[in-house]
Amino acid sequence: MSAEVAPQAKTGPLAGLTVIEMAGIGPVPLAGLMLSEMGAEVLRIERAGSPRPFLTLPDEYDIDRHGRSILRIDLKRWEGAELVLRLVEKADMLIEGFRPDVMERLGLGPDAVLARNSALIYGRTTGFGQDGPLSDRAGHITYLAYSGVLHAIGHEGGRPVPPLNLVADYGGGAVMLVAGALAALFERSRSGRGQVIDAAMTEGASMLTTPVHALMAAGLWSGMRGANLLDSGAPFYDTYETADARHVAVGCLEPRFFAEFARLLPLDERFVRGQYDRTLWPQMRAAIVDRVGQKTRDDWDRLFAATDACVAPVLSLREARDHPHNRARNAFVTSGALERPAPAPRFSRSRPTLAAMPADYDRQAATVLARFGLPEIETEALVKSGVIG
Repeated sequence: MSAEVAPQAKTGPLAGLTVIEMAGIGPVPLAGLMLSEMGAEVLRIERAGSPRPFLTLPDEYDIDRHGRSILRIDLKRWEGAELVLRLVEKADMLIEGFRPDVMERLGLGPDAVLARNSALIYGRTTGFGQDGPLSDRAGHITYLAYSGVLHAIGHEGGRPVPPLNLVADYGGGAVMLVAGALAALFERSRSGRGQVIDAAMTEGASMLTTPVHALMAAGLWSGMRGANLLDSGAPFYDTYETADARHVAVGCLEPRFFAEFARLLPLDERFVRGQYDRTLWPQMRAAIVDRVGQKTRDDWDRLFAATDACVAPVLSLREARDHPHNRARNAFVTSGALERPAPAPRFSRSRPTLAAMPADYDRQAATVLARFGLPEIETEALVKSGVIG
């Protein structure tokens, strides 16, 4: 448990929780950010002497390092691994995203770590899981390809479209890791014991498609891309180009919402009566294309803004920051030079801690290690010997 670590000036429902994040890219840094902004004290351990990731941002924009303390440790030396084990003794959670067996080779696998702290939650995120024929493979978009998710995203007759890295890395990886970690913390409150979380991005992404698998089983979803209710196959659930070469999103699935959409567009009444008659869909789509193309995106926004027709302007990421609803909700925040989405989710009593740039690294080591009970003279020796880089 983390009671021995001096409390920090952080707020949020996880205040008092201590997390060790093994530095990497993708889902684990996002999970670390989420836990930090929920109030956890996150210590990010970077491997001394290792190159920075291939995509390196200036510090003010490097969100993978915001909201944490940082130590650079030479993990190839036994003294470095031993230092991590001493830190683990006073932590609640460790999260890592290396390929299987990497942490074991460093002497920091679950067996070694849980032997030092049996109450620790050990969270592992990989593409394919800790075992299985693909477990040691690298990949990015390939995780979605193996899960079947990528095949389902795109228009009829077109290629599968990568949905950024939101579905596998962040939805199937980071969010599933955080959900699993919090579930394990709850279980620990009853058992007093930690456990290992195996969060595979392929399986996490697949889990997100569970309702689609249910529709398939019921015969309501075909294996064809862009031919189904929620994948642009239905003309009332798609995007349309406007007169100014921008787009609106139309998502009026329910008949009463579609009727409102048809009234304002307008569309012929026969389409309202036959909304789910697939034989009418080609004509319906052509009519929508024709009508939407006659006005600009913002014209349609003004027309539909106060209705339940489920029509919205397709905003760019920059435009989304300035939308009146997002401004009213303070959905975006400024942290130094970075304007970014606000911490989510929100809590009725607990205020999140907005992640800031880490303090000057050269002044961090003694402060960080003091919180874990290491005396300054020992920290100085570790720095002098190169264990801390």
